[in-house]
Amino acid sequence: MDRILVSTVVYRDPETVFPYLQSFSNYPRYAKHLDAVTVDGDGGPGTRYGLRLSWWKLSYTARSEVTAVNPPTSLEWELIKDIDAAGEWRVVPEPESAPSTAETASRIYFEAVYDPHSADSDLVSLPRFVSMGWVIDKLRPRLMEEARRVVERLVADIEGTQRSVELTVHEMP
Repeated sequence: MDRILVSTVVYRDPETVFPYLQSFSNYPRYAKHLDAVTVDGDGGPGTRYGLRLSWWKLSYTARSEVTAVNPPTSLEWELIKDIDAAGEWRVVPEPESAPSTAETASRIYFEAVYDPHSADSDLVSLPRFVSMGWVIDKLRPRLMEEARRVVERLVADIEGTQRSVELTVHEMP
């Protein structure tokens, strides 16, 4: 299993931050390779999302489900088709990290645990002479780039202005 765990500080309280994390339908604004999101549910446990991804010559719709929601601190999800993966968004108050220009701060954690080798080679139509192993090797470093991009854009949306965001990498494949 591979694991990505990244965090950053956002200058808002958890109650302000959490709705942004829960609004998966806004995620195409944050992610370069996420084209569209479909929603079946109200955002609570059991809500299912179709996440239309594209990269290089590949496109795929990931199917995820929210497994637990504990506002304003945690949202857990898992992929329910094709790839063994699960993850969580967490928000922890961290007022000591607020600069003098902000009233408070929170730390946002994004965690994803996945088995890249659980991907069925039939789930995407690969070009001739391209193996699933090659695709996995090329995607690994891009996953970290995408995590960084999503967090930076998410923070800008939450705070209402873009700033340099320090992304702390706790673990990566």
